[in-house]
Amino acid sequence: MAKIGVLVMSYGTPESMDGIEEYYTHIRRGHAPTPEQLAELTERYEAIVGGVFPLRENTNRQVAGLQAALDAAAPGQYSCYQGLKHARPYIEDGVAAMAADGINQAVAIVLAPHYSTMSVGSYMKRAKEKAKELGIAMAEVESYHTHPKLIEALMTRVKTAYAALEAAGAQPIKTLFSAHSLPVKIREMNDPYEQQLLDTSALVAEGAGVTDWAFTWQSAGRTREPWLGPDILETMKETAEAGYKGILSAPIGFVSEHLEVLYDIDIEAQAAAKEFHVKLERIEMLGTDPLYMETLADSVQDAARASFV
Repeated sequence: MAKIGVLVMSYGTPESMDGIEEYYTHIRRGHAPTPEQLAELTERYEAIVGGVFPLRENTNRQVAGLQAALDAAAPGQYSCYQGLKHARPYIEDGVAAMAADGINQAVAIVLAPHYSTMSVGSYMKRAKEKAKELGIAMAEVESYHTHPKLIEALMTRVKTAYAALEAAGAQPIKTLFSAHSLPVKIREMNDPYEQQLLDTSALVAEGAGVTDWAFTWQSAGRTREPWLGPDILETMKETAEAGYKGILSAPIGFVSEHLEVLYDIDIEAQAAAKEFHVKLERIEMLGTDPLYMETLADSVQDAARASFV
């Protein structure tokens, strides 16, 4: 049986501090950031212990972890390639690498469980356009937000963080599930992103035995158009004013320790928690958790069977 390529896609991050300007310029569709914008992003990376370097390694480890999970499930059948939205190797580079290796059938999957036309959809568009150009038949995994193994992995993390807050005496506790905000206009497009996030949150909360929870947004872009809210900092303030002493942060829209987790939650939200006199505990990110790797492997195999068998 011919080997099936697996294009593993994610947002991307610079490989070093020297690459921040090129990275930011790509995000801004070729427009260089202002000196102020560049300084702000650089400061955020510098604020994270170890700088940029661990962030790229997180993704590399996840790709290797998926390869190992696929090798265990179907030895010799799949070969993983990485494709990043805003950094090298770009999505198109990953597809080209497949073609160079003689791959003519592939499955595309994003390291993000929830589908939006503005996020996962845009990755898939680029991947499929390049695949068509190079003669590769490409199947896709749109989402895997209710996969039982994903829910189990998240549920375990919520239970652990909740227990830590209880042990610290920070009660009552409010659990705040969150994800990267997107422009409000996605609601007019009947985009499934918001509902998929709510579905994941409800399943995880039920499995963890958490009844007092809410969904909130984080990391909104700074553009003129309105973005989905409320922002987590607003929600935290309201939660503290309502008398809660503990807040459990569950950023389920992210699967790794990105800037949005290490800075927006661990630095910005933690500073807000001190200001509001509440204790904030964040769940551990999925990373290379075996259950998450199996979620990805199951999803890839299902897509391959549906398209190529």
